[in-house]
Amino acid sequence: MDAEIKDRIEEAAIAVAAAEALLITTGAGMGVDSGLPDFRGDQGFWKAYPPMERLGISFVEMANPTWFSRDPELAWGFYGHRLNLYRETAPHAGFEILNRWSDRLTHGSFVFTSNVDGHFQLAGFDPDRVVECHGSLGHLQCAKPCSQEIWSADNLDVTVDEDSFRAMSLLPECPGCGGLARPNVLMFNDWHWVPHRTSAQERRLEMWLNEVKNSRLLIVELGAGSAVPTVRMTSERVARSLNATLVRINPREPQIPHGQMSLPLGALEALEAIDERL
Repeated sequence: MDAEIKDRIEEAAIAVAAAEALLITTGAGMGVDSGLPDFRGDQGFWKAYPPMERLGISFVEMANPTWFSRDPELAWGFYGHRLNLYRETAPHAGFEILNRWSDRLTHGSFVFTSNVDGHFQLAGFDPDRVVECHGSLGHLQCAKPCSQEIWSADNLDVTVDEDSFRAMSLLPECPGCGGLARPNVLMFNDWHWVPHRTSAQERRLEMWLNEVKNSRLLIVELGAGSAVPTVRMTSERVARSLNATLVRINPREPQIPHGQMSLPLGALEALEAIDERL
């Protein structure tokens, strides 16, 4: 690790030590250190799901709600496999570090994530202080949808053929109409996503930000890329509007607005390095 990065880690540690409130914003890069696949580019997606390469289907094409009507077994094979993977994978040690930082702050922390894996809740973060801006694979809705109902996927067990990545078990049904259920996840070109669960989370975040607006707010952003820029834009908007300090941790796209900090490192490596300075 070169001297410049060590200096930046020192600056970040000073910012963490001075903070009174912490906004944690994360993208897919946060899950990579837990062993979750990186879907960055078609090659990353196809490495995780070889049958999709044989079919010539990209991640953007697969993460589309039309598959639930065109080929529901393939759709639920893809999302069922991801659901099983998220359940079986333990959140990495960086989550515990962030939780520990949060516990000592006057106003604690709030999470804004584009990840649908539920790992912040699994790692012990307060579910009422987590925004899942793209929804949650741990929740279901009607595929039509026949109503605005959202329910837990805790009792859902999807058996997936590992060679074809197609669902082999009975597909989940909507309790309202008996039709097909789907994950309550925002997909590409998705006009049927039921957003009210995420909207309620976002309202709670705005209330918290209003409470901490006169406090020393630190934003730690981890693994959020620019391809789907929701997380990066949220980090920058809050930093700008509340005059907060932003630390962007990203090994591939560390670019940062003037006056803020960046670390070109992976999430776990950066968190451990900052925590060691503390």
